[in-house]
Amino acid sequence: MASIPVVISHRGKRYDVEVDTSSSADLFKYQIFSLTGVEPERQKVLVKGGQLKDDTDLTKLNLKPGQVIMMMGTPGKDGAEIVRPAKKPKFIEDMTEAEMARQVGTPPAGLLNLGNTCYLNSTLQALRSIPELHTALATHKDEEVAIPQLDITMQLKDLFAQLADTHGAMPPFVFLSALRYSFPQFAERSRNHSEGYAQQDAEEAWSQIISKLKQSLKLKEGESSEVSFVEKYMGGEFSSTLQCDDPAAAEAGEQPTSSKESFLKLNCHIDGQTSHLRDGILNGLSEKIEKTSGVLNRDVSYTKTSKISRLPKYLTVHFVRFFWKRDVQKKAKIMRKVTFPRELDAVEFCTDELRKALIPVRDRVRDVVRQEEDIKRKRSRRKNLKTAEEDVPENQKDQGKEKEKGKAPAKSADGDVVMLEGETFKTDAEIEAEEDAALLAAKKELHALIDPELRKDDGANQSGIYQLRAVVTHQGASADSGHYTAYVKKPGDKDPETGKVGEEDGSWYWFNDDKVEIVGAEKVDALAGGGESHSALILLYRALPLPTAEGVVE
Repeated sequence: MASIPVVISHRGKRYDVEVDTSSSADLFKYQIFSLTGVEPERQKVLVKGGQLKDDTDLTKLNLKPGQVIMMMGTPGKDGAEIVRPAKKPKFIEDMTEAEMARQVGTPPAGLLNLGNTCYLNSTLQALRSIPELHTALATHKDEEVAIPQLDITMQLKDLFAQLADTHGAMPPFVFLSALRYSFPQFAERSRNHSEGYAQQDAEEAWSQIISKLKQSLKLKEGESSEVSFVEKYMGGEFSSTLQCDDPAAAEAGEQPTSSKESFLKLNCHIDGQTSHLRDGILNGLSEKIEKTSGVLNRDVSYTKTSKISRLPKYLTVHFVRFFWKRDVQKKAKIMRKVTFPRELDAVEFCTDELRKALIPVRDRVRDVVRQEEDIKRKRSRRKNLKTAEEDVPENQKDQGKEKEKGKAPAKSADGDVVMLEGETFKTDAEIEAEEDAALLAAKKELHALIDPELRKDDGANQSGIYQLRAVVTHQGASADSGHYTAYVKKPGDKDPETGKVGEEDGSWYWFNDDKVEIVGAEKVDALAGGGESHSALILLYRALPLPTAEGVVE
């Protein structure tokens, strides 16, 4: 086999080609096609004796090393010139662990179970679903930390950074040590075994980690002030009223008292009437308190009623499923089935003032989202119709129109379609331009509806609508036993070159310690409970992102 290096010259560019003179001419043309994108049947390759034909004997061309061969031709309408990649391709077997972790479609890393630590693994994976937390941790400094190895915030920063650069599962040894140092309850030994640590409650781990972050993770606000990350993005506010249940107190002149207090989660209380998340939240917003009445001089019952006066961007909801069972001296579990939505409208839990600010935005954003989805469907339909029409032979197109309308459209003498009086046609480009203009106007109207005070608070929910992002689940009958896992909404794939994030496909990651699977949304819908199978314990909701528009700051 004789291989001769030649140069193909096409449209001012030169391509190096190794020509196997023992092969066929059509194979040579396919080599040229792979470089230029010009299909073999559209190529005019000029060689000695004229144009290269498919049956030309390459050995008779007497090609010389370095010989320049001219090729003329352009790609067909569906073709495109093949461009060499700017970067040399890198194969998986040659990639580092960090490079593999950043590839599109690579599932995030799991966490190894270090002995009854599934409660921690599931909590950490749910917290990883908050991108703002990653950003805040990346800029967090350890200058004022005496022992960084025992500081929860610093170790969370290091753990998240390591997980981002890891393809496989990793053990959270150092973070676990920091957690047990800060909160010794998590170092409790198992009662059933002489060795090993006891199972713990994931909700308690979540609350303790959040409390530490609230104290130490700060964000810059202006040049000189700081704000707690947790208070900004995860902290809400209640406006509460406390009123005595005994009518004698009101008759004696006692007035209801009002107060404001912050919260980091909503409790979903479960009783015999609770069947949906809404019922449990409403139960949690009303509670009975025993205290001494100043006017009656005795202990009486009071009702505390709370309404939300600030909704955070990230809302945590806790299903209060565990209670202390004295006869067995452990936390038992309420098995009742309680359903929850993937989209939560929290407006009804808010104060009248906040409701007034949220409702116009809530109602309008739904209209805009529907309008955006409708445009996508129409464009997809037009594209599919156009493709179908292009596939129909020319001699059948008029027949199809006649069959569809009952008669062929009127035509002039030269064959052009005659338009009826007053009838106009728009091109696809004109239609899409009108759709874009209408959508942009709707988005600007939406942003104009945002309350000025809410607009200033970029850590708050501005519409009252939430989307479910993560679920921590528990399997078993007791908080001291069983198994915890986490479901996290799969984000759109991120282009490693541009950083642009694509659309979500509706699937979820299921983190079962070191095992990570991709599952459908129906798996999440099945976590309502009703037995010892996996049931939701913690829900993490994120405020619905408002559609952006040119010239409008979200």
